[in-house]
Amino acid sequence: MSKADVKDLSLAEGGNRRIDWAEREMPVLRQIAERFAKEKPLKGVRMSACLHVTAETANLMRTLQAGGADVVLTASNPLSTQDDVAASLVSRDEIPVYAIKGEDNATYYKHLHAALDHKPQITMDDGADLVSTLGKDRRELLPGVVGGTEETTTGVIRLRAMAADGVLNFPIIAVNDAMTKHFFDNRYGTGQSTLDGIIRATNMLLAGKTFVVAGYGWCGRGLANKARGMGSNVIVTEIDPMVALEAVMDGFRVMPMIEAAKIGDIYCTVTGDLNVIDKHHFEVMKDGAIVANSGHFNVEINLPALESMSISKSLVRPFVDRYQLKDGRQIHILGEGRLINLASAEGHPASVMDMSFANQALSAEYMLKNASKLEKKVYSVPEAIDREIARLKLEAMGISIDTLTEQQVKYLNSWEEGT
Repeated sequence: MSKADVKDLSLAEGGNRRIDWAEREMPVLRQIAERFAKEKPLKGVRMSACLHVTAETANLMRTLQAGGADVVLTASNPLSTQDDVAASLVSRDEIPVYAIKGEDNATYYKHLHAALDHKPQITMDDGADLVSTLGKDRRELLPGVVGGTEETTTGVIRLRAMAADGVLNFPIIAVNDAMTKHFFDNRYGTGQSTLDGIIRATNMLLAGKTFVVAGYGWCGRGLANKARGMGSNVIVTEIDPMVALEAVMDGFRVMPMIEAAKIGDIYCTVTGDLNVIDKHHFEVMKDGAIVANSGHFNVEINLPALESMSISKSLVRPFVDRYQLKDGRQIHILGEGRLINLASAEGHPASVMDMSFANQALSAEYMLKNASKLEKKVYSVPEAIDREIARLKLEAMGISIDTLTEQQVKYLNSWEEGT
């Protein structure tokens, strides 16, 4: 394959503007890029990144390049690419990109292999497709891989399963586990961008609708709160009693999906698991129900089951498929069941991706320095990196905080003083 495979290089100028606009809201990554440009901590390192090809990701790629990395980028989802951004990276920054919005499954995996042809020393993943493809189909490249990073909840789940089965071939840093990632990216980013995607796809008023959120992890918390803020009556479904209790105490109705399926108007899955909305749920849904997913893969909604219940499928709006059921009801699936915040919208706002991608950049630097001491397992982002990113973000926002006095430090580290 050639050095790039994008939709249309003539789109680059629009991509330039989009990337530069996002960069204004990414002051932490900008500071890291400035340091990387001086110190070149990634000099000569081959990096293959499988991420959503967005304006925010472009700024991460430019940061890695500033640090001296020889980087290539491929899409981590067939519907998440911004084609003008892909064109900009190729033409302005000379970064090879293999990504076209709407690419079929065969093209998606052809692009993954093109990124692996780069013979990466560091992998950067969003869903673990790059790592799993490397381990299954490109094992000849494994001796050259130092380590990798992973961005998503779904990817970390897959990688920890690989480590437990003894098939993870190199150490991975779970960027998703960083406090500055899941507290902000998952909660505020997913919450806002998912609603943005649903509204852009449907142009529906959310106020007064019954909105069902499947899963109350950090993504589900953000989505449930944002949907409530838009006036929806929010129901949460969960499998963890502790998390379900938290949702109840946060003021949401909690019930099994089979009960929620009977009364919901809009459904969105954010669990990372399989068949969260299944055939028996479709069987009791209202006529006209809208179903979306904001988890990484399109497996959370059992689309084959829905197809088996349907007599026809038609595209009624961009990213809205209407399934005509045999019993006369209609069910609408958004974005082919893929990440709706990237399928029909632009993904997370740049200001939250600023912290997530700062974690990616600094974790890659950490991996290079420490890989020889790490085992073949999944590691959390070092706390020092996490706190430094939080500090830089506050500084960029013009916010200062208190520091402990020597007396306070002594008190907190002593046991002698009581009441």
